Amino acid sequence: MSEGEVGGFLAEERTLTCATAGPRGWPHLMPLWYVLRDSPAGEPGPRLWSWTYGVTQKVRNLERDPRATVQVEAGEQYQELRGVMLECEVRVHRDADVVKALGHEIFARYASPRGQPPAENLPPEVGEMVDKQALKRVALEFVEVRRASWDHRKLGGVY
Repeated sequence: MSEGEVGGFLAEERTLTCATAGPRGWPHLMPLWYVLRDSPAGEPGPRLWSWTYGVTQKVRNLERDPRATVQVEAGEQYQELRGVMLECEVRVHRDADVVKALGHEIFARYASPRGQPPAENLPPEVGEMVDKQALKRVALEFVEVRRASWDHRKLGGVY
């Protein structure tokens, strides 16, 4: 996929699978909701951000080894398969304001149906719930190191 196709695909999809190195050396795979943010100038982008509880196995894994591979994929039949895999260095953010802002951004994105812009405002009770959760969560910033992408729709039935 081109840079623009990757950005459009990541904006369209809603769940990534994050693989970290578990304590026994086995891959530890977990799904996460995510948002896209612009990358700093000159860096590949857009950048994926997720949040998770700070005591999870994936966070312990990232504290030991900050590398992760994330994958976003779509399609059911072979000729429809497409996706993006990113090898990343992961920055774990613990600042409460950073985590809270990310939580609000994630919930705004997922409050709207697929293909629609994020909700402009969260209902007050949802905002309060996000604020409470933020105290127990961390923000994960996936900094892309290497990328692979595929789009079987471009194969035109020739495999």
